[in-house]
Amino acid sequence: MPLPWPPGLARAGTRALILALLSLAGALVQAATWNVTLLAQQDDPALERQRLERAYLGHPGGPVVDGWSQALDDARFELEAARTQINWKAVAVASLDGARAAAQQAEQAGQHALVLNLPAPWAAALAGVVKLPLINVGASADELREGQCQRNLLHTLPSERMRADALAQALVARKWSQVLLLAGPLAQDRVRTATVQASLRRYGLQLVAQQPFKLSADPRERDLANPRLLTSGVIYDVVWVVDSDGEFARSLPYNLQAARPVVGDAGLVALAWHAQFERYGAPQVSRRFAKTAKRPMTSHDWASWMAGRAISLAALQLAATRANKVAAADLLASLNSLNLDGSKGVALQFRPWDGQLQQTLLLSDGQGVLATAPVEGVLHPRNVLDTLGADSTEKRCPNRL
Repeated sequence: MPLPWPPGLARAGTRALILALLSLAGALVQAATWNVTLLAQQDDPALERQRLERAYLGHPGGPVVDGWSQALDDARFELEAARTQINWKAVAVASLDGARAAAQQAEQAGQHALVLNLPAPWAAALAGVVKLPLINVGASADELREGQCQRNLLHTLPSERMRADALAQALVARKWSQVLLLAGPLAQDRVRTATVQASLRRYGLQLVAQQPFKLSADPRERDLANPRLLTSGVIYDVVWVVDSDGEFARSLPYNLQAARPVVGDAGLVALAWHAQFERYGAPQVSRRFAKTAKRPMTSHDWASWMAGRAISLAALQLAATRANKVAAADLLASLNSLNLDGSKGVALQFRPWDGQLQQTLLLSDGQGVLATAPVEGVLHPRNVLDTLGADSTEKRCPNRL
């Protein structure tokens, strides 16, 4: 019988029972070893020292290996009781070709899964050249869950559409229906802006105007970086800023022409995790992480922590039900069947139609968690978590139909 970990389960009260069951299962089978490789971009620009010091909301706070190793430490007693090991190594790659070669080498060397903290195009390419389970913990691009999706590619980090839907729901709940959209100049900004526009349409919000912004040393372009000029001459309830870089957005709150709230990449931001979330065992998770990593836990850390939890639980499930048969295909099947506890109060599963982990999102101003999404009152015929991101009826992932 599978051994899922239901949400809200009191860890201290059930550990003895789980250890007893896993010890019994472990006594009947041989020890199993699962081999996992963490692939990360070498000299990742998101981890540049100055960016980490500025701590942009929604951006990484440090290497994702911190969250991964924390998850394995959390599961250590259960894994030992089941006579199951997870051996892992971290590999840095400098290019798409290097990532492809490292993935193929890992598969040939008998690795059973890859955890990816790579740019979206790299992750998409790897899913097409290896058959191992891949868990994406670093790329939020919707295309990875849509046109570039693969059966073996799973995602613990929320997609851009999930984050946009979460904020759109919050605006509807607060009756902030008139939206002024400020969009950045990067190619990623253009893609994300289209996602925001789709979320506004989905929830019946009105886009009253869209203005481009640009940070530039050219005096002729200084008006494009002036928040007061960009937000004048139009009536709106809220400003939504799309700034993948983060530098412009951080200066926007309290600097508008009108006294209005800011959402998007500053002000109110939709996150997978915030260290000040205070429910469902989240404080204990954040404290354990801060004790070992010496920094607050961020969304990307939570995503890698969930990857570690998922692989650990899948290995435990196989230890109890399949005599510790060690095979990548079995691991993928187990991952797709899990109910996971992410300390968010609900059971989390990988969606069969796009590989995305269903999850509650936290709405934060950077100081604390002000609300969660899906917001109260939003309905769905099966699971309200599917109001965030692409639903099964949209059929956006051709390789999973």
